[in-house]
Amino acid sequence: MNKTIKHIAILIIAILAINFISSKVYKRFDLTTDKRYTLSQSAIQIIEDIESPIIIDVFLEGDDFPSEFRRLKNETKQLLEEFAAINNNIVFNFINPLEDELTRERNIQQLTQRGLTPMQLSVQESGKSTQAVIFPWALASYNSQTVTIPLVKNKIGASQQELVSNSVQHLEYAFADGFSKLTQPKRRKIAILKGNKQLEDKYIANFVQKLGTYYYIAPFTLDSVTTSPQKTLKAINNFDLIISAKPTEAFSEAEKLVLDQYTMNGGKSLWLIDAVAMEKDSLYNASGTNYAITRDLNLTDFFFKYGVRINPYMVSTLYSAPITLAMGEGSQSQFQHLKWPYSPLAGSSSKHPIVNNLNLVRFNFANQIDTLKNSLKKTILLETAPLTKLEGTPRAVSLELVTKEQNPQSFNKGKQTLAVLLEGKFNSVYSNRIKPFNLTEVKNKSVETKMIVIADGDVIKNDVVRNKPQELGFDRWTGQTYGNKEFLLNAVNYLLDDNGLINIRTKEIAVAFLNQQKIAAQKTKWQLINILLPLVLLAIFGFTFNYLRKKKYAS
Repeated sequence: MNKTIKHIAILIIAILAINFISSKVYKRFDLTTDKRYTLSQSAIQIIEDIESPIIIDVFLEGDDFPSEFRRLKNETKQLLEEFAAINNNIVFNFINPLEDELTRERNIQQLTQRGLTPMQLSVQESGKSTQAVIFPWALASYNSQTVTIPLVKNKIGASQQELVSNSVQHLEYAFADGFSKLTQPKRRKIAILKGNKQLEDKYIANFVQKLGTYYYIAPFTLDSVTTSPQKTLKAINNFDLIISAKPTEAFSEAEKLVLDQYTMNGGKSLWLIDAVAMEKDSLYNASGTNYAITRDLNLTDFFFKYGVRINPYMVSTLYSAPITLAMGEGSQSQFQHLKWPYSPLAGSSSKHPIVNNLNLVRFNFANQIDTLKNSLKKTILLETAPLTKLEGTPRAVSLELVTKEQNPQSFNKGKQTLAVLLEGKFNSVYSNRIKPFNLTEVKNKSVETKMIVIADGDVIKNDVVRNKPQELGFDRWTGQTYGNKEFLLNAVNYLLDDNGLINIRTKEIAVAFLNQQKIAAQKTKWQLINILLPLVLLAIFGFTFNYLRKKKYAS
């Protein structure tokens, strides 16, 4: 008896000890092959020291969601639980803004005014097709600040399943990016170059406004080079990144030397360059024709030394964004979306964090980039589809092209590079050359730095309607949103990122879905198997058991 009591006491003590230890030691195990529930270290660093609550309202709630978006909801909830496990100041709620019929329209209007646009989805389940409206957004609030977090990652031509797969891959970056904007103060400074007839402010306003949520932004002109070159160089070195958005006036040698030495001192730069002078707006005249000519910016030797060459050819391709024109006479005219080969849609199969899981980027009269052999690491970020041709200048460009059938066999130049990343230690353009002015210290080789060159200035250009800048990448005629803003933001974040946040974008997550068509076609079969088969097996077992029992005990 005493031995039994002793064993019970030991068992109770062991259970209490295990409970005590488990209350002090907390560990979660991610057994998935793609480690989808393991947060990246850079995401953890953003939230681990937060001492005030971040309140997150997620609007992915409802009963009429397609099965794919129920998956997105579950993945979002699981991810937020992982964030909350790191820091219990992460508090989240799932809200259905359309649940109450009385407030439904008011909620839709309020959310839309805040930029949270709804999505209309086709729900196909059990062989039936219905429509559903959802708000794939979250609002995160911290210390009286609020940011919007997109939960859906759009991609042109993607099915609902592909849309959700892309979105699940993007979730950790989306939330980490939102938390970063809320909790981390601005540190980096960006200069928007002026003075060489770059795009006017209203044409880059949408992207600059977006950048302003991450970085300090200021205009910078190189005009003072002529009088105070040393002072100009010192001033520009205070910036971490420079952006030159579609310059149309040639750079002087003095300006180039300042920019070169800025790079030698470790400055990062984003160049959006047009080697051909041609504007789509110039075609909307009585004749519908204009001439494309070479634009000399005096930057050929500048980029050549760094390992790239922007050639004065227009890239024409069959895989392009349409142009919208009024076709017909007078009151009978209608707007039509027509094939326009001078607006290439560029993408990438690369897993580089700038372009991984990126929507197609729209260009206008883009030029070809050649990469040259040197010590720098070069990464092609964006390229056209294979069906392309190169058109030299001068050349007449006419809107009549939309009425002509294109011969696919003439588009035989293969993929063309439109954007490239350069990384490493750059050699100075002015090494072993006469300098346009004297500097107190000249560097012939840079420290480790980065540069991105894009062969089209219109990539950053937003439309302006009634003097109001529109969303960059949004085509108001077709309702299509291209990846221009995301690409440029990723590019800037990569050039300036010092906490690895951009690298979260390379995370690959495999999302498996049920085949709804197969489910509808085989519904009856599997219902019979799942309902009748267990009953049949039970009946066979009962009959066999009774038969054997009677046979064994029969007298």
